Amino acid sequence: MSRIALVDDDRNILTSVSMTLEAEGFQVETYNDGQSALDAFNKRLPDMAVLDIKMPRMDGMDLLQRLRQKTTMPVIFLTSKDDEIDEVLGLRMGADDYVKKPFSQRLLVERIRSLLRRQEVLATGEVATTEENKVMVRGSLTMDPLRHAVTWKEKDVTLTVTEFLLLQALAQRPGFVKSRDQLMDVAYDDQVYVDDRTIDSHIKRLRKKLRSVDSEFSAIETLYGIGYRYNEE
Repeated sequence: MSRIALVDDDRNILTSVSMTLEAEGFQVETYNDGQSALDAFNKRLPDMAVLDIKMPRMDGMDLLQRLRQKTTMPVIFLTSKDDEIDEVLGLRMGADDYVKKPFSQRLLVERIRSLLRRQEVLATGEVATTEENKVMVRGSLTMDPLRHAVTWKEKDVTLTVTEFLLLQALAQRPGFVKSRDQLMDVAYDDQVYVDDRTIDSHIKRLRKKLRSVDSEFSAIETLYGIGYRYNEE
């Protein structure tokens, strides 16, 4: 049973969403501010966190930043209807996805299941016999899907589930262009729709992490209006 942490200062959301998730078979922990959640996470991490952005004591952005210092567990943001800046910032800081308020609880459940399935495949090697799960070496890049491990020039790079899947999809066929729609299919289930901005934000975060270990990293190329391409050295 996957443990989901739901962090929001709206008690109605905490009550209704936790009831829905429990009915779907999840174990749910609820917190009404970021600091309470962080205190609990320091003792035991959940399998996934769903965070509101605007909260007292510690907001969702600050909580995410602290979480990303020690874990790559999936994180979904709950954002207000018109907070596009917060959505982009959240993705660039390392959130895997976002859902706008007011939201369909069925949509949230599907987003949660999608990320947990991908995390499970990467963590357990559920399909270890496939080509996608073999250790892949592309020039300075090494990816081990069964260990969820990435190195660039022998330096470790810590990626979220979504970032790992996007990099893997690009690096599998160097020189070939992947459209944003193709990358959406890699990172999300068919029934989950995300817009182009979500993929772009993940790619920017991915580049930033790789440049943190190599300031000259340039292997991921943007083809404006088309998509992205991985260029092997």
